[in-house]
This record gives sequence, C-alpha cells and structure tokens, in this order.
Amino acid sequence: MNDSVAEQPLDNLSRVLVLEMVRVTEAAAIAASKLIGRGDEKAADAAAVEAMRSALNQLYIDGTVVIGEGERDEAPMLYIGEKVGLQTNKAPKIDIALDPLEGTTITAKAGPNALAVLAIADKGNLLNAPDVYMQKLAVGPGYSEDVIDLDASASENVRAVAKEKGVDPSEINVCVLDRPRHSALISELRALGCGIMLIPDGDVAGVIATTNEDTTIDMYMGEGGAPEGVLAAAALRCVGGQFQGRLVFRNDDERSRARKWGIEDLDRIYKLNDLAKGDVIFAATGVTDGSLLEGVKRLRGGIMTTESVVMRASSGTVRWVKGEHRV
Repeated sequence: MNDSVAEQPLDNLSRVLVLEMVRVTEAAAIAASKLIGRGDEKAADAAAVEAMRSALNQLYIDGTVVIGEGERDEAPMLYIGEKVGLQTNKAPKIDIALDPLEGTTITAKAGPNALAVLAIADKGNLLNAPDVYMQKLAVGPGYSEDVIDLDASASENVRAVAKEKGVDPSEINVCVLDRPRHSALISELRALGCGIMLIPDGDVAGVIATTNEDTTIDMYMGEGGAPEGVLAAAALRCVGGQFQGRLVFRNDDERSRARKWGIEDLDRIYKLNDLAKGDVIFAATGVTDGSLLEGVKRLRGGIMTTESVVMRASSGTVRWVKGEHRV
C-alpha cells in the first residue's frame, strides 16, 4: 500500500477507503480462484479468508468485524468481534460485514455467481446479525415506499410490484434460492405464471440483481443467511431499492445466540436502514462469472484479470473496476 495513504488520517469513511475496499475483495477473489472447480469448499473459503484478513490489516483503519466467519470459537480468522487494520489512535473506527467467499459450493463446483464481498460503515451502523436464517424480500429502485410487505403473501407482493410496473403479474421475474424449503413459495409463484430464476447459492448477488434491469430480475424472495442479508442491504442502501428481512429461528440455541448479540424482538421486520444506516461502502469482486460480475481470469504470462463493483451510499456512486494483476 502507498505510504502516503497509510500516513494520512482519515475522517470517518474517506474516499480513499472506497478503492481500498476493492483491493481487499480482489485479494480474496484471486486467492479463492485458485480452487475453482477443485471440489474443496473448505480450502477455497480458507484461502479467501486469509487473503482478505491480510489485506484488511494493511489499511489505516480501526476496524471491527461485526459480521464474519462466525463466533470466535468457531472461526480462527475474521471472527465476529475481531479487530483488523493498523489500529492507530487516529484511524477511523469502522464496522465491517464481510463474506470472503460468498458461494463456497459454487466455487468448488465452478458454478456461477461466487463473490468476495464486504461492506463497511461507521461504528454502530451495521446490524450485528446472528448466523441464522432470514426471511428476505427485495425489489429494485423506482417503486413507491413500502411497495413490498413481508407480512403479505408472495402473490400479493408480486401483484403490488406488477401494478406499479404496469405489467401483468406473469411478467414479473423472481429470484429464489433452489432449496427444498422453498417448494411452497415456488408453487405459489408458478401459479401466478411468474418467471422464476432458481439459483444454487449466492443470495447476495441475487438480491443485488434486482437493481440491474439487464438481469430482468424484479424481485428476490425466500430464506437465506442473515449475515448475507445485511451485506445485500448495504448494497441496496448505496444504489436504491427496498429490502425487508425477518430472522428465522429453528431452535432455542439460535434464539439465545440472537439475544447474545443484543436482539430482543425476535419477530421484528428489518428494513434497509435497520440493517445498514448512515454512510456505507459496499464492494464485491467476482470469483466465478455471474449476473453481477465476471470472475477471475488467469491468462498466459502470469496475468490475472478481475472485475469488481464498489458503491457508496453518501454519494450514490457506483464504480465498476477492471483489474489486471501481474504475478
């Protein structure tokens, strides 16, 4: 890292950090890409984690991981509560939500839409979500406030979005994780005649896809990881759209874990500003090719190419970054 950057005190979320976050996700994506199609999920994840942690620790920040690889006794690196960065007195205090490899199975099988992802915000501005499931509902920008409602049925939500879009419900496309738990949801959507894009993994990319007309995805529905819900909400805070989420608990242990992280209302519906508020920076780099980003390409002569996106809520800026790396 450039010494002038390391010596420069930063005030809250500096512009400098926007591109520094891309360097962090690039490092994780490149490390994970070495294991694409090798069938080893744990090795791919471990490589991404180690690379992301190393890159974060070179930055002039006083960072705390609020969403990471798990609790300290479960994760040796990038665990919840871990401190990262150079940790000097004048460094900005920031909270970090991260997923060094969103789509471990995808990477192991060389499937689409694996990403290295992180979001940062001023301290206290990202929900410290427990590692449980979250019921999610998202739509892209351009609709009236509260056009979606997590307490309404899937059919009612599709009809509401279709009405505002000026189309028949059968023309709405919904992204859903391909899981047995979604069989009833899929049946309901197909009864409406909706187009359904079933994805094997990677619901952060699935939620973000609602913001890009080129994907033709209008809505995202279904249950996925709560930490990934915070990351997706951070991205929507930067580019627009609506998101609602509610934690889903399978047992008393998961309820206890939520209370440990300060969550008392277990039935609460979280909206964008509940999950990620204030100024937020979101960055992602493609590991494998997908609807959002191209994956890492390894070319002759030790050259690698990456594609990343970085967004900032305060400015509404979205930057697409093509990287060429020489080993």
